[in-house]
Amino acid sequence: MSLGGSRHRFGGLDRALQKVVETGSGAVDVVEAAAERLLKVVPADVWCAVLLDPSTLLDTGGVHRAGFPEHVMPRLFEIEHVEQDDVDNLRALTRRSTPVSSLRVSTGGALETSGYYRDILQPLDLADELRVLLRERGRTWGMLVLCRATDSAPFDARDLAAARTLATPATRAVRRALVVGGVDEASITDGPGVLVLDHARRMIACSPSAERMMARIEDAGPIGRPTSCPYAVHAVAAAARAGRPGTTARSRVRTRDGRWLELHAWHSLTEPRPVTMVSIGPAEPSLLVPLVLAAYGLSEQQQRIAGLVMHGHSSEEVLAALHITRNTLNDHLEKIFDKVGVRSRRELPAALFSRHYLPRPSPGPLTLDGRLTDPHVPHTRGVSPLRPST
Repeated sequence: MSLGGSRHRFGGLDRALQKVVETGSGAVDVVEAAAERLLKVVPADVWCAVLLDPSTLLDTGGVHRAGFPEHVMPRLFEIEHVEQDDVDNLRALTRRSTPVSSLRVSTGGALETSGYYRDILQPLDLADELRVLLRERGRTWGMLVLCRATDSAPFDARDLAAARTLATPATRAVRRALVVGGVDEASITDGPGVLVLDHARRMIACSPSAERMMARIEDAGPIGRPTSCPYAVHAVAAAARAGRPGTTARSRVRTRDGRWLELHAWHSLTEPRPVTMVSIGPAEPSLLVPLVLAAYGLSEQQQRIAGLVMHGHSSEEVLAALHITRNTLNDHLEKIFDKVGVRSRRELPAALFSRHYLPRPSPGPLTLDGRLTDPHVPHTRGVSPLRPST
């Protein structure tokens, strides 16, 4: 198959994925649609589609129904986010010029030199893995992972060419999906929640707020997967375990309703067994601004300008801070307004606030610290009690 043939077979992909985006059903549906389109051209025995936080490269959800079984995921997260030294590690791939890799090609056919192959693929009778980064302007928004079994042909140059062709439109669609969505009107507690993982990465305690927030994360697990934490939680917990006790790992996750949550994890060497604590709650707007602006497709310079505008700086202050001409500023502003879908400087912060940060309306009562409460859950001074996980 030539590269031109790949383009022909993916004809109309941009339009098809845009239709998925316009339904407002979420980025998970977009990566699933992209993966299904790729699988028609590049078959696989095992596959998954993962959303990533471009700032930390930690998993924030995805589609895992046809992916790896649950029992290998703790070791997979260790290799991916803790050890980070395998030949096709996610972080190594982000530094390469091509968004596509084959483990067999990367190892020169010597698969046994890869710890990822020895510990993950080989025990599952898988002989090759194809990774497709959904990357644009230095930010990686997701990844498609396709694996073939030992009795299937390994991925070849035609498969890699097809995957490269799909990567660009799929990335654009995922980025668009991250900024499409209305204000969540669900009557859900907006205070942060806490959960606890034991040394075997099992959830042993979880607050009601954490349970409800985890249920909102875009994450389609494998068939038959037991009730557990989303993979996004396991990923940030693995990152925390990689550091010294007390070190905090952080990740941001988009919910199905278009909101953003922030995860904080830290490892504690408690007796008799160490535990990992994870807090989950609404993300702080100041931390989300760069991520949201990048999701709209703004260039780095446009992000800087938009950030200054959103903080109330005048045109003269922007000109002085960035050392640009007024014509250049006006040109950038026009492009920013067009990409975000507003008509003026005044509309820019108002639109972004209403779409991504506006507190959820709720008829429920407030706690003493001003947070929304669930009338069906007893609260003491605004704090949700931890309860053992079932």
